[in-house]
Amino acid sequence: MKKEAVHTPFKPASREAGFAANPTPTAQTEHPAYRLAFQDDDFLLREELRPVRFQLELMKPELLLTEAGIASTFVFYGSARIPSPEEVEDLRAAADSPERKAVVERLAAKARYYEEARKLAFLASCRECDIAGPRDYVVCSGGGPSIMEAANRGAHDAGAPSVGLNIILPHEQLPNAYVTPGLSFQFHYFALRKMHFLMRARAVAVFPGGFGTFDELFELLTLVQTGKMARIPILLFGREFWGKVMNFEALADEGVISPRDLELFHFVETAEEAWDYVCRQTAETAKAA
Repeated sequence: MKKEAVHTPFKPASREAGFAANPTPTAQTEHPAYRLAFQDDDFLLREELRPVRFQLELMKPELLLTEAGIASTFVFYGSARIPSPEEVEDLRAAADSPERKAVVERLAAKARYYEEARKLAFLASCRECDIAGPRDYVVCSGGGPSIMEAANRGAHDAGAPSVGLNIILPHEQLPNAYVTPGLSFQFHYFALRKMHFLMRARAVAVFPGGFGTFDELFELLTLVQTGKMARIPILLFGREFWGKVMNFEALADEGVISPRDLELFHFVETAEEAWDYVCRQTAETAKAA
């Protein structure tokens, strides 16, 4: 669904860039100062160019997602450490201490969330749509392993495209094999990545996770709470997990949030329950409009 090129009398930058990349060697042309600004990595990576890099990380995915006809997304947040059911035994075999074995068993118990994420992504991706037209509820994950992989895998099972928003980390994290290659993006700035998670979000599923998952969840809740973002279905998988690691009711009891803020999210246990809730909320929103 690519946009038609706008007619302009100017020569395209790509053509000029080709010439500029191979100049006749002279003392002047071989000096970095002579490079075209947008072909000069050293220049683009200067501290002063950070605002330009912000803009580029905002624009590149936005343009490509628009060209792909993606109208809205179903975002999946969750741990990068929860194993798939197929990985559980290998994880157990690698546990080399009683403490580690205890942790592994708790992770193994969460393998069911991998399956629920995969099923939910499949359900969202099976919606009828015109392949040539805009697509709604396109699965979007952080592009990595575990819950993220499960989400992209579910979309892949349905033969549907899905988005992966990877972030550069100290230890390389490759995109999982189920992300649609043309919708696989890499970010340097967490802030821009988080913007892209929510710019098209029509629903968000949050599975058990750590610091990153909490960061994404609480930013989302804050945006909705403060009216910076329209209210959408926010699904928290696993009431037992969330009740153990986070006492939301205590925040209301202490007066630091409103009791009504507890209605911003909804606890679910299964993919079917989650998808039913999203469909009901979508229908209610459409009726109210």
